[in-house]
Amino acid sequence: MTPPTDRYQRPIDYLRVSITDRCNLQCVYCMPLGGAVKLKHEDILSYEEFLRLIQIAVNMGINKVRLTGGEPLVRKGVVDFCRRLTRISGLQSLSLTTNGVLLEELGPDLYAAGIRRVNISLDTLKREKFFRITRRDEFDRVWRSIQAAERVGFNPVKINVVVMRGINDDEVLDLARLSLHHPYHIRFIEFMGFNNDRQWNLQHYFSADEILEKLRQVGSLAQVAPEHSNGPARHFRWPDAPGMIGIISPISHHFCPTCNRLRLTADGKLRNCLFSDQEVDIKTPLRQGATDSELSQFLRDSIVNKPEKHSLQPDFFRKCQSRPMVAIGG
Repeated sequence: MTPPTDRYQRPIDYLRVSITDRCNLQCVYCMPLGGAVKLKHEDILSYEEFLRLIQIAVNMGINKVRLTGGEPLVRKGVVDFCRRLTRISGLQSLSLTTNGVLLEELGPDLYAAGIRRVNISLDTLKREKFFRITRRDEFDRVWRSIQAAERVGFNPVKINVVVMRGINDDEVLDLARLSLHHPYHIRFIEFMGFNNDRQWNLQHYFSADEILEKLRQVGSLAQVAPEHSNGPARHFRWPDAPGMIGIISPISHHFCPTCNRLRLTADGKLRNCLFSDQEVDIKTPLRQGATDSELSQFLRDSIVNKPEKHSLQPDFFRKCQSRPMVAIGG
């Protein structure tokens, strides 16, 4: 089925679904200091509600779904939910983004449930720095989870690295070199200004061009086109490396002209741009008995109103949304 398009003729075939706003880490770029205000249990969509909305989206032509949080693996019943999702006819891709804390434990069951691709967040290879970034002492569990994911058979195993000047930019090469010895996709992501402190944001921004300059110190990088890629990363590989490197540059080289995604938050709001406050409430009509046809119109309205581009620039960070990242799902 042909995916729905927005008013700029971009096909929207990818839905990111945040199934919880809870997280077992408190990363400095995602969670406000002191924690975020948590949703009430009754305000979060049930798995049955998620399943219905995802089925409607797939019937419209959206064929890729990624589960996020908060941290999706902290929600009870997530493995069975994944199993039910894989049975949706027309859903071509189901993947999951996790911080890795619980993946070693749940990985085999998730794989058996039908998940084949995972993204794991890891911003440093140093235990002390991991604690500084995440405010939790969980480095060893995350590293074991990455190794376990490879053993279980997840392919590819993607490692997401948010690069922050003065915090972990000195580890870009060490993290990238993992791709020389493992079939991992190391994905470097520009730090985005989701912090209320503009000076902090400006201080720690590190551009994609600077990341590439560091990587070329090791050797020439060939740009490649990986299989099953539907995201914004530019991909590179060093000669004979089993893994590859991705660069995601939402600020310096934004990918708005090819953006193919829509977001569904844990409390049932549709967001058509990560950096926009614009939301469509689909939970209320869902719980008031709206038909599938009526609910699909809410999805279409959000897609049609998707902005042409975001307004965030590398030299001007601002508080760009009313929610912290943990409540959006990235």
